[in-house]
Amino acid sequence: MRYCSKCGSDQIDFKVPDNDTIKRYICSACDSIFYTNPNVIVGTICVKDDQVLLCKRNIEPRFGLWTLPAGFMENSETLQEGALRETKEETQASPTITSPYAAFSLTHISQVHLFYLADLGDESFGPTSESSEVELFYEKDIPWDQIAFPTVTKTLEYYFKDKKEGVYPFREEGLKLW
Repeated sequence: MRYCSKCGSDQIDFKVPDNDTIKRYICSACDSIFYTNPNVIVGTICVKDDQVLLCKRNIEPRFGLWTLPAGFMENSETLQEGALRETKEETQASPTITSPYAAFSLTHISQVHLFYLADLGDESFGPTSESSEVELFYEKDIPWDQIAFPTVTKTLEYYFKDKKEGVYPFREEGLKLW
């Protein structure tokens, strides 16, 4: 941060404010404190019969690799609205969310990833500007060595394990993967 977004001053320090424990950007001119918070990534694991919906990324990062439909949550939307919007943007599908499924705190990159289980039903799907391919995969056909993100791999592994057991518990964990 180089300039204060409140007063325009360039007198910005990075220090621990009084009565706090974490370094923050502080404007010496107007005493404004600026907090930085993690980015929230929301998405779905869309299921139809024994298959899951994956999309091949047509954007960076990880261009050309497969992922679950997911992306950054926007201001003024709920977690579910964000997950459904991202699913629509990446796959053209509008599934029905059934339950929250997996949450990952990625403290090393200041992100939280939340995936919902969703029923694809008879929804149509297809590529978009963000996804060059969108396909349903049986577990045996998933291109495991071409999955874009570790949290997607973990979510898929959990899903297929849970599918065999017939129970889909919510999981929350912290990961340091990169």
